[in-house]
Amino acid sequence: MKNVLRQIIGWHAGPPAWGPAVVAGVGCALPLLLGLLSGHPGFLWASAGAFQAAQPNPLHRFGMLRMLLLTLLGACSAGLGFWAATHPLISLSMFAIFGAMLAWLQRLGSEAGKLGVGLTVCLCLGQGQFGLGNLDNPYAVAMLFTLGGLWVMLLAFGLRGLHGLRMWPYMPRFVSLFKVLKRHAQRLPEQRWRLHALRCALTCAAGGLIVNLAQLPRGYWLTIAVIGTLQLEFKGSLVRALQSGMGSLCAAVLLIYFGHSLQSPPLMVATILPLITLSRAFQAHNYGLFVLQVTLSFVLLAESLSKDWHLAQLRLLNCLIGVVLAMSVALIIYGIEQWLLRRQEKAASAL
Repeated sequence: MKNVLRQIIGWHAGPPAWGPAVVAGVGCALPLLLGLLSGHPGFLWASAGAFQAAQPNPLHRFGMLRMLLLTLLGACSAGLGFWAATHPLISLSMFAIFGAMLAWLQRLGSEAGKLGVGLTVCLCLGQGQFGLGNLDNPYAVAMLFTLGGLWVMLLAFGLRGLHGLRMWPYMPRFVSLFKVLKRHAQRLPEQRWRLHALRCALTCAAGGLIVNLAQLPRGYWLTIAVIGTLQLEFKGSLVRALQSGMGSLCAAVLLIYFGHSLQSPPLMVATILPLITLSRAFQAHNYGLFVLQVTLSFVLLAESLSKDWHLAQLRLLNCLIGVVLAMSVALIIYGIEQWLLRRQEKAASAL
């Protein structure tokens, strides 16, 4: 029994981070409550910015710098997604660029990969939220996102003050940082990384194009499902890949059932805030579990004030299309990788 409890509780890095968890909960609570009272969709972007900024630990050495980078880059990503939703070719290009960027950041290590996942999810939310409210300006979206992140940074400064830390820590030596990232990049074979980058770019581009051409409402269910399924590792087992894809779909089904059963924005907000606080307190150290936490939390925030949960079939269809798309492209790239390996083996045996 002790081993089971240790496995359940010990999947996150270190003891529970209750300080950053309170910052995340309070940071998301204010914009969500203002959104409930006013009914303005802009507060959803402020809550998304608050959640994005709350991912790093402000008590760590580079925590404040990471919060600032995540806020500014996340605001740019959300604004670009909102802007790209107006034209199919722009959506195709933006999602292809962000897919390749996600693969490149994953090559630099898990922490850089977590940054790429957050930015790509912000792009998906920007495209999927277009046309749902009375906001039609990508600059306003980016500004509201930034305000939410700055609100969390203000809370983080207070947390650092309570612990007697400097308000802004010493900056790192970027030359040393680049050397560490370069060593991470050299661990992955060049051919394998190129195939992974091709898979990410093709899948993200196809997902963004489908949402734009079909004019799917709440299309972030499709594109975020693509992002979650992109984290699959075949490791020579197609059965394991299929199980992982079904796991992503089951998580989406549970989330849709949760929202459909409540169908009340006040109840959604009252349930989401404790979940976000606990999720930040027990933030996963494992990359795959972190992706699951972040994607589910972003979707919950985006749907927290929704009043159309009776359209659960539409959300489920979007998720199903996203998972099938990601699995199809992944299988094609896997076949190409196996063909290249056999070709290399034949060339080596001929020599």
